[in-house]
Amino acid sequence: MPRTRHFRDLIVWQKAMELARQVYLRTEEFPQAETFGLRMQMRRSAVAVASHIAEGHGKLTDAELRKSLGLARGSLYEFETQNELACGLGFIDQDSSRQLLELATETAKLINGLLAKLESQ
Repeated sequence: MPRTRHFRDLIVWQKAMELARQVYLRTEEFPQAETFGLRMQMRRSAVAVASHIAEGHGKLTDAELRKSLGLARGSLYEFETQNELACGLGFIDQDSSRQLLELATETAKLINGLLAKLESQ
């Protein structure tokens, strides 16, 4: 697969970064007791999505890129689980949770599309 010059050019990375930014903003109001709990887990998993995409882009083979995209997808699903829990516990309102889930779903579709393209080559 011809690579873009930089991972920042990847729409999937850009979408993952938007998700991470939004997660940081939306978790700012979590209870103080959650500073090192669910709040931090949500932030780490959201950041991991973009980080895995960037790391995979820097690898030398498509097989390694596929592996990193798989890790990114796993982190994304981890985030979705945490988001649902945070909403269920009342740490985040339903509208914010839904908006984050929409961003996560868009990111997942882009990851899956890139994986499909890599698999077909």
